[in-house]
Amino acid sequence: MNVDDFDFDLPREMIAERPAEPRGAARMLRVTPDGLADGKVAELAGLLRPGDVMVFNDTRVIPARLAGRRGLAGVEVTLHQRVGLDSWKAFARPAKKLRPGDRIDFAEGFAAEVMEKGEAGEVGLRFDRSGDDLLAALETFGRMPLPPYIRKGEADDRDRDDYQTVFASAKGAVAAPTAGLHFTPELLAGLAGRGIGRVTVTLHVGAGTFLPVKVDDTDDHRMHAETGVVTAEACAAINAARAAGGRVVAVGTTSLRLLESAADEQGMLHPFDRATDIFITPGYRFRLVDVLLTNFHLPRSTLFMLVSAFMGLERMKAAYGHAKASGYRFYSYGDCCLLERRIAP
Repeated sequence: MNVDDFDFDLPREMIAERPAEPRGAARMLRVTPDGLADGKVAELAGLLRPGDVMVFNDTRVIPARLAGRRGLAGVEVTLHQRVGLDSWKAFARPAKKLRPGDRIDFAEGFAAEVMEKGEAGEVGLRFDRSGDDLLAALETFGRMPLPPYIRKGEADDRDRDDYQTVFASAKGAVAAPTAGLHFTPELLAGLAGRGIGRVTVTLHVGAGTFLPVKVDDTDDHRMHAETGVVTAEACAAINAARAAGGRVVAVGTTSLRLLESAADEQGMLHPFDRATDIFITPGYRFRLVDVLLTNFHLPRSTLFMLVSAFMGLERMKAAYGHAKASGYRFYSYGDCCLLERRIAP
């Protein structure tokens, strides 16, 4: 398809700079085959039914943005894909003068060597520590990797909590699974009290999720890869809920992409522990997911293409038009929509 088909205008003032307070106060646009309805995230439990199973991404965002020096020159890097215990792919700025063998110092006794250069400012880095020691150094010296449309990516101390889900546990993401940011312990308890199941999977979201689509045709776009895990226990719970007539509710596009990567043609979910670069566009036949809770996405983005595949391009354009006219807040810290392909009876 033509990438221009997924374009739309969005006024800059509609991009949320901070999340709603409290989190459950965010607005939620319900999108079904029958139409649109305005609501709030706090009402979610009443829109689902006992027996449905919600699938959350429990990845935890690490402070993946580092400021350093190559000699006297300043360098900023944003880690985006772990390739080893001591090695990451990263986007560097400026990257033009970096060469393999260069050393970047981030703090006294904390440095990395440039191992290779890729395209579009990408470099391969090997740090002087690994595993938990490297993660500890990132916690000390790194900053949260806010997307560039929020305060130009400049995070502050508040973002350490704001840009993290309340159920985050598996360290490794460099971007938040933003639909999960709306949940509070109270909302999760309310869902459980209604008999709605909760299962976690892990997809370590990469900074590549913010890369623009630079081709004219979706067939020519190369999707970034992200590492995901679906355990045998998660498969058993989701398959059982679906067999009993419950709907599979993916919380966020990251959960959906991982579930669809791990499902077979018959809609059975299987254990998964590897990278996925699944790219979902209109015409894709969904194998498993019935309902998607997701934020509002950028024009011409792979995520807007995904939701258009899920509900139909014209329906999603109408939904986004309604959201703009109604003052919804967009993107990572913004409001969300509940997309229902199969409605509860």
